[in-house]
Amino acid sequence: MMKPNLIAAAEIDRLDTWAKYSAPMCGSCMSSCCTLPVEVKIKDLIRIGVVDEFELGDPPKNIAKRLQKEGLVERFNQKSGIFTLQRMSNNDCLYLDRKSRLCTIYEKRPDTCRNHPKIGPRPGYCAYKPKEVERERHSRSIERF
Repeated sequence: MMKPNLIAAAEIDRLDTWAKYSAPMCGSCMSSCCTLPVEVKIKDLIRIGVVDEFELGDPPKNIAKRLQKEGLVERFNQKSGIFTLQRMSNNDCLYLDRKSRLCTIYEKRPDTCRNHPKIGPRPGYCAYKPKEVERERHSRSIERF
């Protein structure tokens, strides 16, 4: 009898389950890092293309209000000047493609994303969740119906 091939999947809220990061992991992952809150600065918002350089003279609070109305920003911390990008109801980043699980603004992505996992909740580690594990879990839940 063949033993099942067990692949550990991290739990996003349990840092002790995160795996030591290596670049090849990204290709087979469900992009679970893209379900973490993404904190950005005004320069990131300009690079993404949701804020115009001409708006730099406006109070950041006004920019935040506009972006919140447009559903692009979840919140703004006036003290730090940091915006938190809005996420989908399943916690996916707005810019994560649902099917491919790839970033739709990869070339323009925020510094937070560029620096992950060197900087983040557990530096040097990521919430690796293999695509096979998620597919298996999804197909089992469909079979129950």
